[in-house]
Amino acid sequence: MNWYYHSRYPQYKQPFGAVKTGERVSIRLDGEPSALVELLVYPPTGPFTIPMQWDGRQYSASFAAPASPCRMGYGFRINGRYFGADSGEAHFSDRPEIYGLTVYDGAFRTPAWFRNAVVYQIFPDRFFCSDRTRFSRAVADYRATGRPIFAHTDWTEEPYYTPHGGAKAYAPDDYFGGDLAGIKEKLPYIASLGVTCIYLNPIFAAHSNHRYNTADYLSVDPILGTNDDFKALCDAAKEYGIRIVLDGVFSHTGDDSIYFDRYGRYQSHGACESKDSPYYPWYRFYDYPRTYECWWNFETLPDVEETEPSYTEFIQGDSGVLRTWLRAGASGWRLDVADELPDSFIRGIRRSIKGFDPDAVLIGEVWDNCATKFGPEGRRGYVNGDELDAPMNYRFREPAIEFLNGREDAFWFAETQNRLLEDYPKPFLDACLNLLGSHDTERARTALCGIPDARTLTRKEQLSYRFDTATLARASRRLVLGYALMTFLPGVPCIYYGDEAGMTGMSDPLNRGTFPWGREDKALTEQVRALMRLHTRSDAIQNGSVRIAAIGRQTLGIIRESAAETLILLANASDAPVRAVLSPALFREGPDAGEPAVLSGTYETESGERIAARSTLSVSVPANGFRILKKR
Repeated sequence: MNWYYHSRYPQYKQPFGAVKTGERVSIRLDGEPSALVELLVYPPTGPFTIPMQWDGRQYSASFAAPASPCRMGYGFRINGRYFGADSGEAHFSDRPEIYGLTVYDGAFRTPAWFRNAVVYQIFPDRFFCSDRTRFSRAVADYRATGRPIFAHTDWTEEPYYTPHGGAKAYAPDDYFGGDLAGIKEKLPYIASLGVTCIYLNPIFAAHSNHRYNTADYLSVDPILGTNDDFKALCDAAKEYGIRIVLDGVFSHTGDDSIYFDRYGRYQSHGACESKDSPYYPWYRFYDYPRTYECWWNFETLPDVEETEPSYTEFIQGDSGVLRTWLRAGASGWRLDVADELPDSFIRGIRRSIKGFDPDAVLIGEVWDNCATKFGPEGRRGYVNGDELDAPMNYRFREPAIEFLNGREDAFWFAETQNRLLEDYPKPFLDACLNLLGSHDTERARTALCGIPDARTLTRKEQLSYRFDTATLARASRRLVLGYALMTFLPGVPCIYYGDEAGMTGMSDPLNRGTFPWGREDKALTEQVRALMRLHTRSDAIQNGSVRIAAIGRQTLGIIRESAAETLILLANASDAPVRAVLSPALFREGPDAGEPAVLSGTYETESGERIAARSTLSVSVPANGFRILKKR
């Protein structure tokens, strides 16, 4: 039987991938004449059937995408039996085979400045301390409130990872003194990396070094500086062409906050002190005031009711949190645990920030596929066009780590990334925040040493892991290779502070060490710097088409092509050199698939070597390394 279909091949489906509301979708199917072939369409309003017509070569049919954003499906029925075929073998079944289709608002736009950005993520306490004397004063003022705080005197110490100071449990109450003025002082270094955007972990007043337990949304934490220091940072960053994005923690507050005030430390009345408090409706009490809903059962993190009108206005209103900090100089927000926020609340955030500044960016912490994720209320609307601009793209990070460590092959990795190309609207895809490490994961270099799952180890066991020189050197090569993939794939590269300097560390808090000023791996830094500069300066990467394909078991090819230039990345994740042979047939799927004519002419490598291509291209690629070929 000669039946075949592939949703990512242009000869079978147009347009590629996600479609705009109301857009016409054309489907073609290889097969045999004289059969009864039906296209089954499954929109949210209910399924319907379209007869497919034989044109002498293929069966074809088309339908209009729904008028509202959604995730829908389609499939085939041939002579009464259901048919399916994609990257695997064609087959018939007694059950429908459904192909997914994302439908998004055709007016959806993401900020151009962000799509072309390089982002640098900073955990503020651990980046740079501008003034030890000022830090000591801030610690003394903090202690005067009766709260515990531990100040490191040696910048090179490990963060505390076990109970200390007589406490029975570990608490993130040790500080190194990194501050906003320190970030400002290091802007020349940050800019030298090609960075155009800084994403800051929380900076608002809180009572932990991570500050995800907000105490006051409208004040910078005194240990970091003042509100004026934030404005000064934004103004100085602007001079370097750098924007600032803030971390918004809106699903919960701290219990030791103005709003909850569990310990009665504030002059105003919090929700835990009085039912007459203006903040009382924000929280869900079970047995007032002793028990209440809290984030993942942490009593120090009481959940808020995001749809409570007074809370919504406090966050989203004209004088609210979002716009207050945009007025102070911020260029957007990253939403902590976005998948725990109601869709209506996220839509309100988008309306608020875009109404103030259409170029403000909205990023969400979503670890899953944003197009297919479901929650208690049904399908999440992240990609619809009225919620997020982009996610923190863990759908790049996790496959990349597995591929670079040799635990999965290039065919698997290419499939994961081509799936995102198919599922995500292009404005969303081009703004995805691609990362190899963050404050919530093991340091990238540590992860690329081939460590076990850190969740299976105690913090003491994690700290005991030490790697020999050869293992660390290989991890560094893998790290640079990961940044090369990040440079070439659609989306926005994101560097977690210090990864480019060779920092290591297992999970929280060991992934939140201090930046190794004066002890950087300068060779590693320079390699990352070169890749980030390529990302921002290449017309093919910024504006060109993309094709992704496995060339061999551990060898991947990515082609970026614009009218001005063609760039090819050859990535080898194996521990031995390989010879990669590219042919047009490898690059058949994707938004710009087909028979690429780019594999002809003369290419130049990063070292200046010239390689002639005649329908195929043969290049040697080093172990755990890559080659970049360029044709003008």
